Amino acid sequence: MAMQPRLDLRQTQSLVMTPQLQQAIKLLQLSNIELSAYVEQELERNPLLERSENGPDVAPVESLPEVRRDADSLLFDSPDGSRAEAPLDIEVNNSFDEGSPMEGPSYDPDDLTAWQRNDSGGGGFDSDDRSFEETLAEQTSLRDHLLSQMGVDLAAPAERMIGLALIDSLDDAGYLRADLAELADGLGTTPDHVERVLVKLQRFDPAGLFARSLQECLALQLKDRNRYDPAMEALLANLDMVARRDFTGLLKVCGVDNEDLQEMIAELRTLDPKPAQQFDGQSAQPVTPDVLMRVNPEGGWIVELNPETLPRVLVNNRYYAKVSRSARSKDDKAFINENFQTASWLVKSLDQRATTILKVSSELVRQQHGFFERGIQGLRPLILRDIAAAIEMHESTVSRVTSNKYIATPRGIFELKYFFTQAIAGADGADAHSAEAVRHRIKSLIDAEPPAKILSDDAIVDILKKDGIDIARRTVAKYREGMKIPSSVQRRREKSLMR
Repeated sequence: MAMQPRLDLRQTQSLVMTPQLQQAIKLLQLSNIELSAYVEQELERNPLLERSENGPDVAPVESLPEVRRDADSLLFDSPDGSRAEAPLDIEVNNSFDEGSPMEGPSYDPDDLTAWQRNDSGGGGFDSDDRSFEETLAEQTSLRDHLLSQMGVDLAAPAERMIGLALIDSLDDAGYLRADLAELADGLGTTPDHVERVLVKLQRFDPAGLFARSLQECLALQLKDRNRYDPAMEALLANLDMVARRDFTGLLKVCGVDNEDLQEMIAELRTLDPKPAQQFDGQSAQPVTPDVLMRVNPEGGWIVELNPETLPRVLVNNRYYAKVSRSARSKDDKAFINENFQTASWLVKSLDQRATTILKVSSELVRQQHGFFERGIQGLRPLILRDIAAAIEMHESTVSRVTSNKYIATPRGIFELKYFFTQAIAGADGADAHSAEAVRHRIKSLIDAEPPAKILSDDAIVDILKKDGIDIARRTVAKYREGMKIPSSVQRRREKSLMR
């Protein structure tokens, strides 16, 4: 067959990811912290974007059947008596009754008296407006803490130089990982000299630093407490037997009775295997929920977006009109139009993101209302497909919305993904049970077992089947191991020692 060039006309379908669509998908999966950083970058880059103090204009959530689309339900009274559109922090009265209204915000963000009433410090300009980080005391680093002690305990300049090298050789847990011979060679001294300085440093506070193994770390802490005797030394030499809960073997090795061994193990548990981690730690950052949930006095729940996590930006149309008239060159006009389109799409994407989060959260609350009423026992099996089908969205969209998003509920703050759990079949055709609820049930049974009647995995299976939960023994063992609960044999040994 002869090879020759030719032209063919074909018609195909393909999904094209436009830059705007990619941006919308990216915004959807960002956490509130990442979103704030992204919006700040756009505010610096795009001259047509500006920060809004009152929040962007928001349309009603059209896809929620429970929402009544009255225009008045989206309006609130301003301090001057005028009517203005509500910001993005709208409330959805999710009482699960057909035709329930969407409520507006409870106060005007520009109303000073409302701000004073809602201020946790009592209101007024005398309240403490400092951030959480500003109220924390400055932490001393481990290095500074050790250097202050070295200046007192090490007088010779050579010892201080060796001590400084040893301090810089500590890892994050406080262990000394450097080879003393190599360290001595680099400092031009002998290993014995480095060892003598190390012994002095091992008496520094907190006890347990500069250890070269877990056994030595625990031994240093016991010596600091004057509790390092031959029995304790034997116990530390057999930490693998402690991990296996081989109490019979430990009684023989340590030469003590049951009561003494129980006290020794209890004291061992009070020691810190990573003594350096109390230093150089970052302050705990509180989780800022994206969605707020509270009880509706009329029944059901009220679900609303957290206004503190919502970026408030808008397009400066007045400035756009001004610079468009003054633009002369083709490049200037293209630059202005591109920034205008980018700014408009960003505002639209942020609005769509907020609406989607609210829809998904409201449906989650509706389907998991048993959890909020009865606790973890009321958690029902739920997958992404269930929510996606209810709100008519794709599963991937629901997955992006629930990643790194949190909801504040009367039972605490939870990630939205927490409410998706696998199903455990019910016995004799009963309804399925949530895997998380089954795990909680297994832990409750083990916590309540008497020392004289330790429950085996088979016994737990029989109890759960009587409760209408059809579960295999290997599944019980997997859940038990996932919760760090030892086997029935190990629990029997441990509880018999404590009697």
